[in-house]
Amino acid sequence: MEFIQVTAENLEREHICCAIASGRDCQVLSKKSWLAERFDEGLTFWKADARGKCFIEYIHGENAWAPVEAEGLMWIDCLWVSGQLAGHGYADELLERCFMDTRAQGRQGMAILASDKKRGFLADPRFLEHKGFTVADQAGYFRLYWKPIDEMVQPPRFLDCAKSLRTGREGLVLYYTHQCPFTAKYAPVAQAAAERHGVPFQAVRLESGEQARENPSPFTAYSLFWQGEFVTHEIQSEKKIEKLLEALS
Repeated sequence: MEFIQVTAENLEREHICCAIASGRDCQVLSKKSWLAERFDEGLTFWKADARGKCFIEYIHGENAWAPVEAEGLMWIDCLWVSGQLAGHGYADELLERCFMDTRAQGRQGMAILASDKKRGFLADPRFLEHKGFTVADQAGYFRLYWKPIDEMVQPPRFLDCAKSLRTGREGLVLYYTHQCPFTAKYAPVAQAAAERHGVPFQAVRLESGEQARENPSPFTAYSLFWQGEFVTHEIQSEKKIEKLLEALS
């Protein structure tokens, strides 16, 4: 398997793995626009030369779109290998590319968001532990994993704003970014469902790293709150959001 580094120069012609559709699809457009703005901040995106979910995306910890303190580390936004591409060692190869860049760029280790068990849209904790990562911090079911290179480096931590998993807003509140392409489609789905149920709804799209680092949940791509309490980070399809609203109301 060959791997391709997506850059500002080839972004327009390359697919982005997690959303393989028409180049005019809202999901593809939103993700590519987000990527284009991040390349200048040092973001790196490697993907398999194949149609499927097989990629890794990482950036310096200081520029992470997450409420974490990870100075000196490489922050892995997403490592995703699934479907027919899973089980061939590609996740190992992608992680090794990140590790090589971590050393080459003078970073002191790697950090990534996972959870207490395998959950959708988060790294598999069993895979991370197999690769030598350990838990540095936790908030609810979220786990902040890291693997240091320099033994003297301080472990990463969640910022206080994300530790309580609470927001002062009432009703159904969705915090999201276009880091994940699916939110361009499913944020409006959540809003439409809330309107059908007569539920107050607010959508808060995080449009900068600074805003993301103030998020009330460790997962900035999609975090849903009800009456100030965290509900889920998993992107809700129409069927799922309907079921959720029925349970909440």
